[in-house]
Amino acid sequence: MIIYPAIDIFEGKAVRLQRGDYDRMTVYSEDPVSVALGFKSAGATALHIVDLEGARTGIPANYQVIESIASVSGLFIQVGGGIRTPETIDKYLSTGVKRVILGTAVVSEPGFLQEMVKKYQDAIAVSIDIKNGLVAIKGWTEVSNEDALAFCETVSELGVQTIICTDISKDGMLCGTNIELYQTLRSKLSISLIASGGVTSLEEIGLLSKLGMDGAILGKALYAGSIDLREAIGRTTPGSAEPPPS
Repeated sequence: MIIYPAIDIFEGKAVRLQRGDYDRMTVYSEDPVSVALGFKSAGATALHIVDLEGARTGIPANYQVIESIASVSGLFIQVGGGIRTPETIDKYLSTGVKRVILGTAVVSEPGFLQEMVKKYQDAIAVSIDIKNGLVAIKGWTEVSNEDALAFCETVSELGVQTIICTDISKDGMLCGTNIELYQTLRSKLSISLIASGGVTSLEEIGLLSKLGMDGAILGKALYAGSIDLREAIGRTTPGSAEPPPS
């Protein structure tokens, strides 16, 4: 299982939200590049980056910061937040980003996902954010009518190879992740699954690894110091800590 330290970027800064609430934002660093290098020095092989302005408005606003992180760190980087056109995908991939994450566009334009998977193949991942059992969109500011579990199955049938699933109620709260949700997903889907939201302890990381999850995203627990990144990586299944080939 790969550990993906998270860097959420807003106005060029590394921040964290609570339950996706932009009014409950904490700034952790004015320099996201140094944050990325710190994660690398602790043993990270991959990063999960979200452009929060892009997620909210549909217009990515932090290309330069993300490009700097990609070029300086040399890590496997997956990026999400406002990626709703082929032009945006091309721009990110040209910066050295290895995988782009689609979210809102998958719900609002069903044909878009199929086209992008055909064109970019495994460079496309889908983020499915769950709020009260439904898929949340637009930076978690709106909730669609899509049943989350059924939507995960539909997405996998379209050829998507990686799904990132977040229980919004757990995100940024340091209250534990939704193990039951991931058990259900793992039993239904054979594609790559990445857990996100509320991972708080080394014990949870061990459980997720034993469940057969392919990755886990760590955010506030790292910034708050409740999980040590080196120890977290050590709790994953031996031999599975390397990201996909660049």
